[in-house]
Amino acid sequence: MPMNRLHRWLCNSDRWARAVEQQLLPWALEDVELGPDALEVGPGYGATTRVLVRKVPRLSVIEVDGESARRLRAHYAARPEDVEVVHGDGADMPLPDGRFSSVTCFTMLHHVPSPALQDRLFAQARRVLADGGVFAGCDALSSWSFRAIHIGDTCVPVPPETLAARLRAAGFTDTEVTVGKGSFRFRAR
Repeated sequence: MPMNRLHRWLCNSDRWARAVEQQLLPWALEDVELGPDALEVGPGYGATTRVLVRKVPRLSVIEVDGESARRLRAHYAARPEDVEVVHGDGADMPLPDGRFSSVTCFTMLHHVPSPALQDRLFAQARRVLADGGVFAGCDALSSWSFRAIHIGDTCVPVPPETLAARLRAAGFTDTEVTVGKGSFRFRAR
């Protein structure tokens, strides 16, 4: 996983899990209907997954880091009918076209190593999304403190002012990007 030791500790902490459940996901998914078969791209240690699994009947996750995918698979082994864990790259998803009612990603886009790969991830999200489905998520705004936490990490922030056009280029419509305190959320159909 392209994260330094401090960043890994923070993302695996109870403090982060509480923030995800109480603040981040409620804001990122406000007024978003995920539908019956959701996909999460890049769950990492699974703080977002633990919240999403309670919101949808069926959840699949795709995680590029092998160790994180293994841990998530072990954690959800007793629920294979509810949670599918795929070890794979969000920019090259080994998943069928048009399967999911929603695709989500939270605070992970900046870990995709280039804008071109981010755009490929957007195109893949559109490919696996059913017609009428929603692609939604959030990421952090670039700042001095954000960069400091990411020293030694893969860190390619997404400029929110460019995101709507990039999502439209990937085939989405009805794009919406909202900037909040320290982060932004997006939705596209």
